[in-house]
Amino acid sequence: MSPRELIEAAREIQTRAHVPYSNYRVGAALETEDGEVFVGCNIENANYSNSLHAEEVAVAEAVKEGHREFSRLAVSSDRRDGVTPCGMCRQTLSEFCEPDLVVLCDEGESIRKYTLGELLPDTITEEMLR
Repeated sequence: MSPRELIEAAREIQTRAHVPYSNYRVGAALETEDGEVFVGCNIENANYSNSLHAEEVAVAEAVKEGHREFSRLAVSSDRRDGVTPCGMCRQTLSEFCEPDLVVLCDEGESIRKYTLGELLPDTITEEMLR
């Protein structure tokens, strides 16, 4: 799948977002090492801390299906503003993804590319908790 196709998958799932409070639709498409793609959208709750972020939903779908190796993540908002995963999502991604995970961010006509390690250096790891 090309980077543009992965962004398109993230754009498509935005239509299913539940965002009555922020009106800010986000979609994520997470590609496994073997090429399967899992998507997620944000699902808000009146108690904001119970809201689910698109990236978390995509990770949960993939992990639920037994995947643990990922190559790329595309993130898109309905505003095409180059949204990146928030800090909480970056930490969730780091639990299941390597620092070299490619993160593609939708800027409309262009795609900004990062690695997870660039977005979240010195992440909290399992080793740190021992």
